[in-house]
Amino acid sequence: MSRGGTSIPDEEWERFLKESEAGSPGAPEEPSARARMVSRRLQEEPGGGEGWRTYAPAPRRRGRGWYAFGLAAVVAALIAVAVAPGRVLGLFGGGAGDAAPLAAESRRPDGPPDSGASDRQPTPDDPFRGSPAARWSDGAAGIHLPEARATGWMDRAEVARALDRTRDFLVASSLDPAVLRGEKPEKALALVNPHQSDVRAYLEKAFSAPDRENDPLLLFSRFRPADVRPVGDVVRTRGRIAFREGEKGAVEVSADVTYVYPVRRASGNSDEVARTIVRRETVVSWDDPKKIITEPGTFSVVSYKLDTTNAGCGVHDGYLHPAFLSDRTGADTDDGRAVDPYDRSRPIEERKRKPGDRRCDTATRS
Repeated sequence: MSRGGTSIPDEEWERFLKESEAGSPGAPEEPSARARMVSRRLQEEPGGGEGWRTYAPAPRRRGRGWYAFGLAAVVAALIAVAVAPGRVLGLFGGGAGDAAPLAAESRRPDGPPDSGASDRQPTPDDPFRGSPAARWSDGAAGIHLPEARATGWMDRAEVARALDRTRDFLVASSLDPAVLRGEKPEKALALVNPHQSDVRAYLEKAFSAPDRENDPLLLFSRFRPADVRPVGDVVRTRGRIAFREGEKGAVEVSADVTYVYPVRRASGNSDEVARTIVRRETVVSWDDPKKIITEPGTFSVVSYKLDTTNAGCGVHDGYLHPAFLSDRTGADTDDGRAVDPYDRSRPIEERKRKPGDRRCDTATRS
């Protein structure tokens, strides 16, 4: 059979077409967050996969009694085995509380943390008062790292380094004081594979023209300094990191972390303290450079999910917008589900609302 003026046997031509579709054998592939997530979801949920952008937040939460207006893509929050205190990087600070600190969270808890003295309101001297976060650790110390072991293309030392750098990303994206003040998260962005074009396109739009689908809050915590300022210099955290072998021998690292940010109004003399609670589930892939186009020391984003409380319901301008008790009016209504932002016993996905449901959930505590 003649094709293009050259005589090629049918078997050779068919093999050529297959290899053209699949790419050159052994050549590194360009990473795609969408393709990775669809593949992952197909493996874990045989019913079908969703694209990575479907993890953008949908409904938000709004608080009753306790201020807890918020973003809520799906909700879920912290548990009850927090970490020994350790002042690491963070923002906002405050009293440690009288209760003993919890042990590190090495696995998903069985239920929500005990309500404790939830009627005790926070103060500038004790911004975590009345909250389960009073027993959590500060900053990076609250993010539990598992023991490394050789996995996929990496030996034990390389896996340990990948785990550390993944936590570095969480610190740089959700705890760095400059980022929390609204600055661009340059240190965090430097850890993202520059060859991952779909994620790079999302990030570029998220910081230039944020909207519901391209929201920087999906990966980064940011407040508008003209609106609020931190209380102290500590963010309380609760969460864990895990890893497994992913596609093409990659080391896939997942993180499930809740962050509690206490803030005050940027202007005026009010001592009222509000808390914004953010939970993120993030999955990244440390790829084998022989199989995936990547740069040393960077990972590819697989997926991310967001749940926030007291962060602004229906606002998509790239900032968290805490509300205060004094913002409440008699006209305010609570039309959503009652949810506990500290309950980390269920994945965010299980709390996801039906498509099109844009109501604000009601937080049971802050």
